[in-house]
Amino acid sequence: MKKILTVSLLISVLGMNFTPVLATTKCGNENSPKVFKSMIKKNKKQKSDAYKYAYVNTEWWNNFNDSLLTGYINRAIQHNYDLKMATLAVEEYYQNTKIQFAKELPMAGVGFAPALTTMPGTHKWDWSYATPAYVNYEADIFLKNRDKTKSVKKLYEASQLDERAAYISVAGAVGTVYLNIVRINKIIELQTEIVDLRKDIYNLMLISNREGLVSTTDTIRANKSLVAGQSELIELQKQKDILLNALAVLIGESPDNISELDITPYEKINFTGLIPSEISSEIIVQRPDFLKAEKMVEKAGIDVRVARKEFLPTINLTGLAVFNASEIGGIFSTKGMLGALAAGAILPLFTGGAKVANLRLKKVQYERLLQDYYKTNLTAIQEINDALVSVNKDKEKMQETLKQAKLEQSDYNLNKKKYEQGVISRLDLIQMQENLLSIDKLVAQQNVECMIDYISLYKAVGSKL
Repeated sequence: MKKILTVSLLISVLGMNFTPVLATTKCGNENSPKVFKSMIKKNKKQKSDAYKYAYVNTEWWNNFNDSLLTGYINRAIQHNYDLKMATLAVEEYYQNTKIQFAKELPMAGVGFAPALTTMPGTHKWDWSYATPAYVNYEADIFLKNRDKTKSVKKLYEASQLDERAAYISVAGAVGTVYLNIVRINKIIELQTEIVDLRKDIYNLMLISNREGLVSTTDTIRANKSLVAGQSELIELQKQKDILLNALAVLIGESPDNISELDITPYEKINFTGLIPSEISSEIIVQRPDFLKAEKMVEKAGIDVRVARKEFLPTINLTGLAVFNASEIGGIFSTKGMLGALAAGAILPLFTGGAKVANLRLKKVQYERLLQDYYKTNLTAIQEINDALVSVNKDKEKMQETLKQAKLEQSDYNLNKKKYEQGVISRLDLIQMQENLLSIDKLVAQQNVECMIDYISLYKAVGSKL
């Protein structure tokens, strides 16, 4: 009877579902993020940040010879929230890999079950104490669980490549936004001079109109030109603030503090890096998206193998042991011990076609990911070629614009001499000066465009320039 009672206790203990109830307290939104943040600090795997700087290839950014730019990229590496999420996503996949690996190992458990019992026909109640223990292991002779772990590990490796891609993307975004701010600062400076010149032109027109030297139509036209210039200046200032807000968010700073963001003047930006005129298509194997597509194809292949192994039997080894005693001090005596060791193989005979459908599904997913791999290959080559075309053609266009600017400067110098000799009026000279400032704006625009093209090429080759 005691053995029957002991087995019953064992079954009841092993069949229990223990659901812990956590005490909760109401807290406001201010406290919740702090609690979550402290949990992350405790559980996050500590590792060096050196790999993050290797992701973005900080040596390449030194070619701009701008400490402010490299400083903002370093701040983005440390404080950008997208990058923090990408790093935490890697940690998630790492823990998923550990969970799957744990399924390859034996599972063991132990419990304690005190019971107050009475036998039929008696009024006497006796205490009994049982300590059940069990061990269960799925014999992985077909390496199905091993393959599942390999499959999950591929997701972990792919998440690392996603993290690298995120760092390259954010670094490129910081560089692009920063250079656009440099550009717009210079254009605002030149546009301010143009507006001042147009004010002079308008004032001269008013004086000449009063003296009957120019028509009212010409005066109105000068006023319209002034208003258009002022509107363009306001638009440029708006674009600058928007770009500063974007830069602040990228480096993890509040947009309320954009006035504290320093920007190097346009004239001090000097890119000294070497940009190749052509790049071998083999460089695409360094791109994180290409490597990720490769990992996903490998994972899909493993998943097909696992789906095939689902048709094989599952073999389980189970060991049970119960120590039972009427007194708590004698629980672990061999006299009250009951043990069992069992093995079993389960082979599903009918699953409604689920396993066949699962195998076909995994094969289809493999083919889809293989096609995505081929597409990623072509897209990578296209992006590198596009970046090279932009670099080369924009440099050619820049050279022509510089020639135009040089001619415009020569023309202005000649007209300045004519003005000093009294051949042309001051109004004519101011208009020539405005033309010179307009071409200077175009030079600044195209010069920064060339540097942004370099960043596009940097991203296209996976930062490995």
